[in-house]
Amino acid sequence: MPTFVVTLSLPDTYDEEFIALIPRHRDFINRLLNEKVVEVYAISSDRSRGWVTMNGDDAAAVQAVVEQFPLYHFFKGVEIDELFIFDSTASRFPLISIN
Repeated sequence: MPTFVVTLSLPDTYDEEFIALIPRHRDFINRLLNEKVVEVYAISSDRSRGWVTMNGDDAAAVQAVVEQFPLYHFFKGVEIDELFIFDSTASRFPLISIN
């Protein structure tokens, strides 16, 4: 299954409605992490951008999942790029320790 990176542009300010949706959004992301739909979820320290590495059949399928994010209508922009290579320490076998 192809892997995509989704770049999110977040709003400049967060109103009460946005703040109230954060727990529901995090629950949704956590469920996607458990289901291995989302591999990585990250937000920049200035909270202006986010990156989500996702598995999906194609960009349209990934877009359909992103549109289900509880905070979706607050995003200023969404970019979806299919990755040619996605390698990480998390996807490797753990080191064997002989004790």
